[in-house]
Amino acid sequence: MRAAVFPETGPASVLRLVDRDLPLAAAGEVRVRIVLSAVNPTDTGTRAGRGVPDGVAPPRVPNQDGAGVVDALGEGVSGLEPGDRVWVWDAGYGRVNGTAQEYVVLPRHQVVRMNDYVPFEVGAALGIPALTAHRCLTLAADGPARLAPGALDGRTVLVAGGAGAVGNAAIQLAKWAGATVLTTVSSKEKAALALAAGADAVIDYREEDVAARVRELSPGGPHLIVEVNTANLDLDLDVIAPGGDIAVYVGGKVSVPSFKAMLKNVSLDFVLTYTTRPEEKANAVAAVAEAVDRGAFRVGEDAGLPIIRFPLDRVAEAHEAVENHAVGKVVIEVTAP
Repeated sequence: MRAAVFPETGPASVLRLVDRDLPLAAAGEVRVRIVLSAVNPTDTGTRAGRGVPDGVAPPRVPNQDGAGVVDALGEGVSGLEPGDRVWVWDAGYGRVNGTAQEYVVLPRHQVVRMNDYVPFEVGAALGIPALTAHRCLTLAADGPARLAPGALDGRTVLVAGGAGAVGNAAIQLAKWAGATVLTTVSSKEKAALALAAGADAVIDYREEDVAARVRELSPGGPHLIVEVNTANLDLDLDVIAPGGDIAVYVGGKVSVPSFKAMLKNVSLDFVLTYTTRPEEKANAVAAVAEAVDRGAFRVGEDAGLPIIRFPLDRVAEAHEAVENHAVGKVVIEVTAP
């Protein structure tokens, strides 16, 4: 089989296409033929040597997320059959084999069946973005542990960066769960994408006074803020409702005006999907799978997340597109559907 490999950390040019033996599925494992492999910022970071530490050295096959078809089952695996359409998550975390190869073997719980009508593009876009978004939307002490229709009824959510992959997932999942969703973007083009994802209101932070608009749209303040930029924390504390929660899912230095946070009894939480507790990850996987199978999670420009495609032999270009902040979901076409 063909596989993309980075033999050492470095720029995208270190990626190589190689031939490998077909892996075997041991007991409790599933072999998946990958149709689409998704590229996330953490994938490019790991390849560059600045990603999430997981104790695994190169050579490695990159990329955590993907979608494909069950090819073989190890002994004792239930709930799946060869030919089932599936999506996979955290394929390359703590392992040398990610999804940028024709076949990958994973533990059963990391392989999630999806209905036959769900496009592979949807499955490939889940994983890190959707599971991160789910955790951000469920970390409030008085909130639901697992999203479902009605789980966020009566709540207002502010999503920073609604045109990004996590922002898009947060909008779609929050709307599915019944929330009113506000979001910020940096351009008219991104505003159109955030509206397509289902946001109730979009604020262009380059053109508008964000705090004034949030207060106008939500006089009591959002109950939850999904934050992509720690530089926004001062603004977040200005607009958030008393007792609200701010979920931060990106790295960076943090300076918190603590007295302002104390006055509102605000909680500040940090989210990394790789290291969430097993029950939190299980809840996220189950909820995202349900949303997908109910048609509540879509991709494409008409859903606010354009799909940007590369063939496997252009894997380096796919990684560079993510590093250059491509707007949309970058996927690699690994095998034919």
